[in-house]
Amino acid sequence: MNRQELINQIKEKQSFLCVGLDTDINKIPQCIIDEAKEKDGEDYIFRAICEFNALIIDATAPYCVAYKPNLAFYEAYGVDGILAFEATIDYLKEEYPNHFIIADAKRGDIGNTSKMYAKTFFEEYDVDALTVAPYMGEDSVTPFLGYDNKWVILLALTSNKGSHDFQLTEDTNGERLFEKVLKTSQQWGNDENMMYVVGATQGRMFEDIRKVAPTHFLLVPGVGAQGGSLQEVCKYGMTKDCGLLVNSSRGIIYASNGEDFAEVAAQKAKELQEQMAEEIKKRM
Repeated sequence: MNRQELINQIKEKQSFLCVGLDTDINKIPQCIIDEAKEKDGEDYIFRAICEFNALIIDATAPYCVAYKPNLAFYEAYGVDGILAFEATIDYLKEEYPNHFIIADAKRGDIGNTSKMYAKTFFEEYDVDALTVAPYMGEDSVTPFLGYDNKWVILLALTSNKGSHDFQLTEDTNGERLFEKVLKTSQQWGNDENMMYVVGATQGRMFEDIRKVAPTHFLLVPGVGAQGGSLQEVCKYGMTKDCGLLVNSSRGIIYASNGEDFAEVAAQKAKELQEQMAEEIKKRM
C-alpha cells in the first residue's frame, strides 16, 4: 500500500486506528480454548490463535485501517505459532485487502542478514510494513527499502520506561540520540517508504519529533493500557495528511475475557474511532 492509498483509507474511515494482534494463549477467552481443544486435543494452539484473531478482526475491521501482529506472540509457540501468523496474514489479505498490515518484528542486522529478513516479510509474507531497529546503521536498514509500496517503520522514541537509557542521551552538541536517528535515516528513505515508532506516552515530545520529521507517518503505540493520551498525540503529532497510525492492543483485544469478547472489542475500537474522527475534523 502506498502513502496516498493509506491516506485515502484514513479519510474514508475517519480513523487512523491500528489494532495490535498481540495474541497470548494465556489471555484468550476460555471459550475459544475449549472449542479448539475439543476439535484438536492438545494440538489446539494453531486453531485457538487463528479463531481468536479472525473474530477480533471481523469485529474491529470497520473501525480501523491497520493491523499489527507482534511476532513475539507467535514465535513463542514454535511452528504452530508461525503457521497461525501466516494464516492470520492470509485471512487479512483475503477478507480485508484494504487494511494496512504491519509485522511488528523489530528486525535489523548486518546487510546480508537484513536482506533475508526483508525477503521473508515483503516477499514470503507480503506484509505492507515491518518494524526495524536502527542501532546497526544504514547497511542494516537499506535492504528493507528496496521494495515498492513497502514500508520500514524505524524505532525512534519508544513508550517503554527504558527508552530513557539511550534514546534521550545527548551528544556534545545537545542533539539527542532519537533526533540523530530521525535526521540520519532520512538520508536513506523518505516519507513514502519510512515511518517512525513514537510512543504515545512521550506527550509533548511529538513537537520535537515534528521539527525533524514534519511529514513522515508515525506509528504510535501506548494509547489505552499504557496510558498515552490520544488527544495529546493528535495535538502535537497530527499533520495535514494525518501522519499517524495509533495502535491499541490489550485495550481492545482483551477488553473482555468472556464469550462477548468480540463484541466488546468492537465497542472499544468504535470508541477510539469516534475520538479519532473528532480529531480529524479539528485538525485536518
